Amino acid sequence: MKYIAFTFNPIQENTYLLWDEATLEAAIVDPGNWNRQEEQSLAGCIEAHGLKMKYALQTHAHFDHTYGLPFIFRKYGLKPIFHVDEEETYRQMPMMAAQFGLTIGGAMPPIGRLLNDGGEVHLGETAIRFIHTPGHTPGSASLYIPDEHMVLSGDTLFKQSIGRTDLPGGNWEAELNSIREKLFRLPDDTDVLCGHGPATSIGWEKKHNYCV
Repeated sequence: MKYIAFTFNPIQENTYLLWDEATLEAAIVDPGNWNRQEEQSLAGCIEAHGLKMKYALQTHAHFDHTYGLPFIFRKYGLKPIFHVDEEETYRQMPMMAAQFGLTIGGAMPPIGRLLNDGGEVHLGETAIRFIHTPGHTPGSASLYIPDEHMVLSGDTLFKQSIGRTDLPGGNWEAELNSIREKLFRLPDDTDVLCGHGPATSIGWEKKHNYCV
């Protein structure tokens, strides 16, 4: 599997484009693109690699991670897939964005699928597993790709930091438990692609993350 990371919107959110090299089946994870230039950057990359867009996957539904969903739905017909406990956060997202002085560039698409803890989607033969990691939001999930020794942690785990829990639905103790009991039980050589900031690894965070 290959991936490309984009940093989008004023909050500097990381959007990831993943694809299977054999089938060219692809998924967009947390599309945060919010203006024409960022849309063109994303679409141009998809076209250049000849990708067949299959999924829009969400680690959670805050506006900086979902801002690009109207474009993704219009362009590729993809509806967002996220954990079942994140449905309410998704429905409240336009209101939350408005509180930050932002408007959404089009109607939010209908929900695609709601997955439970351990639910999977596939790109080619590669499984992407939803691990429920609540705390940042009730339905926050980390997307684990065992075959690639990789996890996309959204805003749960950052390099030497963790996601904020002071927004509606946040829970500090739940987030710490998600990291300690779920993410830190992954192999130490698991690469962590974060929702903001640089990548890290499970082993590094277990040794150096002062928040946990």
